[in-house]
Amino acid sequence: MNEQASFLEQGLDYGVSLEQRNKVLRNTYWLLAISLVPTVLGAWAGVALGLGQLFSGALGMVLFLAMAFGFIYGIEKTKNSAAGVPMLLAFTFFMGLMLSRLIESVLGFKNGPDLIMTAFGGTAGVFLVMASLATVIKRDLSGMNQWLFVGVIVLLVGGIINIFVGSTVGMMVLSMISIAIFSAYMLYDIKQIIDGGETNYITATLSLYMDIINVFQSLLALLGIFGGERD
Repeated sequence: MNEQASFLEQGLDYGVSLEQRNKVLRNTYWLLAISLVPTVLGAWAGVALGLGQLFSGALGMVLFLAMAFGFIYGIEKTKNSAAGVPMLLAFTFFMGLMLSRLIESVLGFKNGPDLIMTAFGGTAGVFLVMASLATVIKRDLSGMNQWLFVGVIVLLVGGIINIFVGSTVGMMVLSMISIAIFSAYMLYDIKQIIDGGETNYITATLSLYMDIINVFQSLLALLGIFGGERD
């Protein structure tokens, strides 16, 4: 009975050694840090060349989704080969291009650079909190996945609708929901690595990267709405 209680307290046993779990977590954090470099370069190139406009409007959304899912499919197909990391870094550069439209818009404010740094700091803070929680929570969180996935679908549908409606209030609501959902996804994804449920560091990095990007752009959108100062 005591052994069963201990098992339930600690969550699922995926049969992965502690050493392997720590190695996956360490490699994931390193690759996650490296992946931010192409993202920054992509955002800079997008702003400098005006490429962010490619992802504006309904057609831009379709283009983004098609390319994003294409990259994600490619990453999953190559995650166990030497091409996995370059494919992931190419995707992060693409995501930087996608972010450039929002960044360019925020840079139009007098305090634009401050807003970007605040969003970056806020995202880092959220990640630190979720990573810390993942190390102290003992129960299994795998049941969160289905509910979070439903939330993402709702966000996606709401985002598409808001493209046509163009509501600032709608954007605010979607951004706040996005921060909540992807913050929870950070907790879930890190906990999966710690518990041994995810053993491929490229897949783990992709998941955490998407969480971080979504929290960052949602925070930046909210800061632009509430704190943007016109000249």
